[in-house]
Amino acid sequence: MQQRFDCIGLIGKPHHEGANESLRALYAYLQGKGKRIVVEERVASELDFDAQDVMDLVGIGEHADLAIVVGGDGNMLGAARVLSRFNIGVVGVNRGNLGFLTDIHPEDITTELDGIFDGDYATEQRFLLEVEVFRHGQLKSSNAAVNEAVLHHGKVAHMMEFEVHIDDQFVFSQRSDGLIVATPTGSTAYSLSGGGPILTPNLDALALVPMFPHTLSSRPIVVDANSVVRLVVSHDNTEALQVSCDGHVVLSVLPGDEIQIRKNPYTLRLIHPKSYNYFNVLRTKLGWGSKLY
Repeated sequence: MQQRFDCIGLIGKPHHEGANESLRALYAYLQGKGKRIVVEERVASELDFDAQDVMDLVGIGEHADLAIVVGGDGNMLGAARVLSRFNIGVVGVNRGNLGFLTDIHPEDITTELDGIFDGDYATEQRFLLEVEVFRHGQLKSSNAAVNEAVLHHGKVAHMMEFEVHIDDQFVFSQRSDGLIVATPTGSTAYSLSGGGPILTPNLDALALVPMFPHTLSSRPIVVDANSVVRLVVSHDNTEALQVSCDGHVVLSVLPGDEIQIRKNPYTLRLIHPKSYNYFNVLRTKLGWGSKLY
């Protein structure tokens, strides 16, 4: 039996005219449906909603049954890293560019949400990454990533040296601009632009994609998502490096540090309209050809 959604969290893209227009329409629509509405703090201050329930993302995760994120994939990623810690469904209204994670077109809000509230929807679990930086055996920093963790230099086109270990087995050492470790969700993001493979969301796998390696034999590799990927940064690197989580959160890395990347214990529960089709999304976003007949 499908879950009923009675308390709805509204999360938005700040200072964006199109997103604000959709948020106003959503607020009026949800009021008409008799739903309890929990509004993200930034949305409430931006649009001056007369909302009784104004909360941060943690509050929305604790109280709402469904969160509606209005914006682009970047907004969805930022919300997902927090909301994944709670048993809450998340659906996106696309007010960004590509919109791989935000299914609903602004013109279809009423139709698609009517179906979702009637129980006509699909649920999909997406796993996240847990990224940890160790220095002299001590944990220095950590964060979560929905799309990818990227070891890179702070400067553009700057080479580094590091080793890759998977489940304590040495894989290779490399001189390159860095390494992308991507989930299936992130395989259509930064990893794809770096020449990585597309992983369908149902795969329990990770893609390791070298960034401009200094050897022609270096190629992307796909490994079991339950593996622990350990990156050992060479002491020969003379400057500080970084690990980026979804391009939003940056963890500082020094020569000699180790980065461990593994599955996060939480998953993101995406709610899709019944019309959702992953391969249709790929065709639309990537400009693939349609049927011949």
